[in-house]
Amino acid sequence: MRDGFVKVAVATPKIKVADCNSNAKAIIEISKKAVDDGVKIIAFPELCITAYTCGDLFFSSALIESAEKALGEIVKATASFDMLIAVGTPVLHCNKLYNCAAVIKGGKLLGIVPKDNLPNHNEFNEGRYFVPASEENSYISILGEKVPFGKNLIFQCDNLRDLRIGVEICEDLWVSAPPSSYLCAEGADVIINISASNETVGKDDYRRLLVRSQSARTISAYLFANAGEGESTTDLVFSGHSLIAENGNILAEKMPFENKEYIISEIDINKISHARQKTTTHTPPYSPECDTVEFSINIEETALTRAIPSHPFVPDDKDELFRRCELILSIQAKALAQRIEAAHASKCVIAVSGGMDSCLALLVTVKAIDLLSRQHTDIITVTMPCFGTSKRTKSNAEILCEELGTDFRCIDIAEAVKVHFRDIGHDPNNLNVVYENSQARERTQIIMDIANAEGGLVIGTGTLSELALGWATYNGDHMSMYSVNCSIPKTLIRHMIAHVADSYASDNKNKLSEALYDILATPVSPELLPPKDGEINQKTEELVGPYELHDFYLYYIVRHGFSPKKLYRLSGYALGDKYDAETRLKWLEIFTKRFFAQQFKRSCLPDGPKVGSVAFSPRGDWHMPSDASNAVWLKEIEELKNK
Repeated sequence: MRDGFVKVAVATPKIKVADCNSNAKAIIEISKKAVDDGVKIIAFPELCITAYTCGDLFFSSALIESAEKALGEIVKATASFDMLIAVGTPVLHCNKLYNCAAVIKGGKLLGIVPKDNLPNHNEFNEGRYFVPASEENSYISILGEKVPFGKNLIFQCDNLRDLRIGVEICEDLWVSAPPSSYLCAEGADVIINISASNETVGKDDYRRLLVRSQSARTISAYLFANAGEGESTTDLVFSGHSLIAENGNILAEKMPFENKEYIISEIDINKISHARQKTTTHTPPYSPECDTVEFSINIEETALTRAIPSHPFVPDDKDELFRRCELILSIQAKALAQRIEAAHASKCVIAVSGGMDSCLALLVTVKAIDLLSRQHTDIITVTMPCFGTSKRTKSNAEILCEELGTDFRCIDIAEAVKVHFRDIGHDPNNLNVVYENSQARERTQIIMDIANAEGGLVIGTGTLSELALGWATYNGDHMSMYSVNCSIPKTLIRHMIAHVADSYASDNKNKLSEALYDILATPVSPELLPPKDGEINQKTEELVGPYELHDFYLYYIVRHGFSPKKLYRLSGYALGDKYDAETRLKWLEIFTKRFFAQQFKRSCLPDGPKVGSVAFSPRGDWHMPSDASNAVWLKEIEELKNK
């Protein structure tokens, strides 16, 4: 439970219709296994103490009394378990029968939640046996105790304040205004749904959609425990299809008829809390008043089984990656096309280096020009070799520009930079930041002046990863008239160029695709220092660290507000097989220092399209003082170093 992770499970015991004693034993047995696995919250299906399919046996006092006795056995048998349990059972109250979820923890019945929406159509006949929950909460005497009873209960963990649990039952999710919406508005961030949803063709897809969408709409974790084996097959079949979701993402799923007693994952309570904090429209202006029931859970280290993507900006699924690349290229190109028209630009001007960033910017510009039905010669591509330019990158830049049919110009800036050195009294043998940045600023001056002369628009090439690290020359490559790559991280750019290269290869544009593939194989470099033996001497990732680590840190810091300790821990799960602990901590410290120190560059960025959930526009997504202190973050990192 450290770092906000809580291990949860949804279970489908093999039951027997109307055999409460046998069903209780099955529930207890699974609970024992789950607690041994470190589970802190477990949900069992709707009416699983009796079975959902008892029919008119629900009118039998013998069955109802047996169910209460079985519930007592479960409470007693799990008294030593550090685990909250939600289990379905019928409950008789004031001569009315309710379809309920009993919530249990530490030998105590914390509360009983009756079902609000009773289906009485098609194969469902619940209105025959049960009554819906009352609007107001009350108390019920059961198992010799007075217990909270009502649909508006929130179970609050007193030593993990962000853990607040609400309960709804099956059909409650399928209606237009699910109780979970109101419970989440009142602060619940975990919803348990105990269900008996029978299987029919296509229903699993719809069920999955409901769970995903409700967890997304309510910004919550959603535990859906469904009935399965043992329910009567007189008319229906129950598959045990169960899910664990978090804010629109499926963390674990028991597929229909899959032979598993339960599935486990870890929900991230801190992540949910942060998302709600940022989403100011989350709480609607209406909701019922809820009563809070407190419980405690021991705070322990939680071993993670949930997937931690090593490249959070890049989908693992190839089809999804294809769709994402296509969509992002369309967003970039459409945005640029509109800006070209709005600016009445006669030309687009791009500095093309032979590296990945300018390559993607050029590909996007070509797509934008095609959208406008204009000639590729309206794109002025300029390569500006200087002290650090290698033959490889210069050649790739030339091939790329010529094959795409642009107005290609090569302007050697070495002499201009040397004149500048003389003007400011800089020794050209001193390869310091002045030596490097003078080249970057000279290039920017040239393309800006060409744009002025041609009535053109300078297209920026800088990326999201570079903006996070400040790896750009202020008022050099940092500046443009429209920045098409500003929301694209380095780890994704590589895949986007490969995507375009593959499409050119399939169209038999082999020279163009070969140049793109070679650009992908070229080390990332600003090429501001002289080559060594004709090869690139200045490699970015040796200077500022691996981009896959930085993009990992970037995503979770900006998107989810994770602390350095949590980042470091998760990087071990995601990238620990590639980078040892010392390396990951070293680059986390460098990322943190640069991220704070370089904010002044992000505070004055040119316009550019947002394409994902992480962006740095000072006009929208990222508002941060340039002189903010990083002391709190570095203190955590220092503590990690001293462990």
